[in-house]
Amino acid sequence: MKSMQTMQTKKLCMAALLCAAAVVGSLFSFPVLGSKCAPAQHTVNILCAVLLGPWYGVGVAFSASLIRNLFGIGSLLAFPGSMLGALLCGLIYRYTRNIPLTLAAEVFGTAVLGGLCAYPVAIFFMGRAAGEIAFYAYMFPFLVSTAGGALLSTVFIAALQKAGVLAMFTGQGVVSQRRS
Repeated sequence: MKSMQTMQTKKLCMAALLCAAAVVGSLFSFPVLGSKCAPAQHTVNILCAVLLGPWYGVGVAFSASLIRNLFGIGSLLAFPGSMLGALLCGLIYRYTRNIPLTLAAEVFGTAVLGGLCAYPVAIFFMGRAAGEIAFYAYMFPFLVSTAGGALLSTVFIAALQKAGVLAMFTGQGVVSQRRS
């Protein structure tokens, strides 16, 4: 029982650190067609998928989006893009353990699925002006942001693999992937 509590505590601590990294990393964003593109969030989504699992990834994506919006450094469009990307890449990694496929799932989940879901969010919460943009117009900014994040996460994952840290997290080590 104690080791399961320790494992959950370590996962929560890692999730909190990754959430903080996503929020601070969003200060390094750039505008693309009315959206704030923050590649750090997508890097965090992929790291959560690999280190913690899909449900922690969705929780971190939601929390980071909420904090960014509360501080006025994010947009409501962050919710559908980051959460769908985190869920899809987390599920793909959980069932395949394939890093390139996980990266592609983050890009597809955020750019395509998140872009499609951003349209009703824009109309309902941001008003008619945001909704007048065609629904597919949200896909391009999300694609730019998530592609940058996928490239950054590739560098981080390679460094974690080289240092042997990734095996510790995904194997029989500190954080078990099967219990997320």
